[in-house]
Amino acid sequence: MRILVVNVNTTQSITDSIGEQAAAAAAPGTEIVPLTPAFGAESVEGNYESYLAAIAVMEAVRAYPEPFDAVIQAGYGEHGREGLQELLDVPVVDITEAAASTAQFLGRRYSVVTSLDRTVPLIEERLHAAGLSARCASVRASGLPVLALEQDEKAAVEAIVEQAALAVEHDRAEVICLGCGGMSGLTERVVERTGVPVVDGVTAAVTIAESLVRLGLTTSKVRTYAPPRPKKILNWPPRVG
Repeated sequence: MRILVVNVNTTQSITDSIGEQAAAAAAPGTEIVPLTPAFGAESVEGNYESYLAAIAVMEAVRAYPEPFDAVIQAGYGEHGREGLQELLDVPVVDITEAAASTAQFLGRRYSVVTSLDRTVPLIEERLHAAGLSARCASVRASGLPVLALEQDEKAAVEAIVEQAALAVEHDRAEVICLGCGGMSGLTERVVERTGVPVVDGVTAAVTIAESLVRLGLTTSKVRTYAPPRPKKILNWPPRVG
């Protein structure tokens, strides 16, 4: 089984980290292929960057030359999953939805801890669109940008752990979801501080994707995610220079 795990930003070190986390969660016989988009922002923290990433992720998957069995979109609260489902005949799993759906098996209510406050509405909208918002206690921001996870790991971890603890103590969350692909690997530290289950979206997405492939299931094509109709698309891909 081969699963493509596509980072939504263009920072290769984040792709590497996501790939390592996915590979650690994968079952024997599952090949994880991490992909970095050919264009886009170094970190995705707003609507413009998210819509740009959606196109970049789809193009990265379309350009991959070998067969694959599933795709994971490794961006929290980002746009584009629906487009991938139209394009592909294999399962597509978004880490936002994978984390939240997994959390609902573990406790009555869950909270998401993410990066900047401006990304909170994007995550809330994604959870609502996926029908996963009813049991969401809160979406909390650590106040640190995505790239801070690499630039000052100690401060970033402390900020994330602090917000997770507040979600449990004040928002009555019983499960924490790590709301950024770049947070992969922080699970144990958040568990130590909060004492509640902590779900990493990348890990959850891998196990869900594997299960869908083994069950022989993929996206319904009868209506919402039917393949794009054949038509002329002008000036795409854009010419450079």
